[in-house]
Amino acid sequence: MVVTLISYFCRLKLIATMMKKNLLLLALVLTASLSAMGQLTDYSIFKKQFNVFIANDLGRNGYYDQKPIAELMGRMAEAGADPEFVLATGDVHHFNGVQSTQDPLWMTNYELIYSHPELMIDWHPLLGNHEYRGHTQAVLDYTHVSRRWEMPSRYYTKRYEHKGMTLRILWIDTTPLISKYREESDQYPDACLQDDEAQLSWIDSVLTASTEQWVIVCGHHPIYAHTPKEASEREDLQRRLDPILRKHRIDMYICGHIHNFQHLRIQGSDIDYVVNSAGALSRKVQPVEGTLFCSPEPGFSILSASKEQLVLRMIDKQGNLLYEVKRSKR
Repeated sequence: MVVTLISYFCRLKLIATMMKKNLLLLALVLTASLSAMGQLTDYSIFKKQFNVFIANDLGRNGYYDQKPIAELMGRMAEAGADPEFVLATGDVHHFNGVQSTQDPLWMTNYELIYSHPELMIDWHPLLGNHEYRGHTQAVLDYTHVSRRWEMPSRYYTKRYEHKGMTLRILWIDTTPLISKYREESDQYPDACLQDDEAQLSWIDSVLTASTEQWVIVCGHHPIYAHTPKEASEREDLQRRLDPILRKHRIDMYICGHIHNFQHLRIQGSDIDYVVNSAGALSRKVQPVEGTLFCSPEPGFSILSASKEQLVLRMIDKQGNLLYEVKRSKR
């Protein structure tokens, strides 16, 4: 009788767990269905906004949807999305970075792919883990070669004003903040040479002094996300970076690395954690705790800022609006 009861309660527990997971999946499917607004044709939503294109995980020599997505970015810019610049959140070059400013990959991964006239604007990049497999200084030095490549340092910040709106963006260097990369000096020789504590102090000091209406921090690696990659990557950032971001109550943390779209909200934090999908070769994804939306589609995002609202729109390779992350004025 006791054994039967124990077995009964174990089955109940298993059923409850399965129901919880199924409800989460159902909620996610419903959210995705309601948010998939179809082909984006109304470009009036970008008027009078400060618009930024966000792209990452690109370097595939035009393959795996990279060239079509690059052309889509140009067409949407021309149609009225009107970006001020492109925010490139890492891994512009797969698989082993670049070896110099004259490396042919600059042509085949970047210049000849993002060749639409409307993309001949400033690109503000940061370093991904694949850049760290090569010559990271060459990525910074390309600033002196290309008119549109603007990378003043491994981590930096810029302030923007537009029609009464103020926006602060921080580009940070997440690879040296993760122990895994610092320890694998054979694959990432430059990671262990960076002063990670100095960068964390800099992030804290910039956010302390910030008075802008909107504050966004961009890195390559996620703090929270579904990913098959080692948990230590996220755990290191949760332990070292996230407390600083929560302390200063930033609006969004935007990253790449996982090759899919994700939006998460974590209990105890008011930050929107956003993963931007790959501009080439996307990967499967599933919901985890905190997931509000996820999609395996490749593509890019458009960030729009005004005095009233901050909106990040996720766009797939067909030009469909998949989902919006919205924040109202504080």
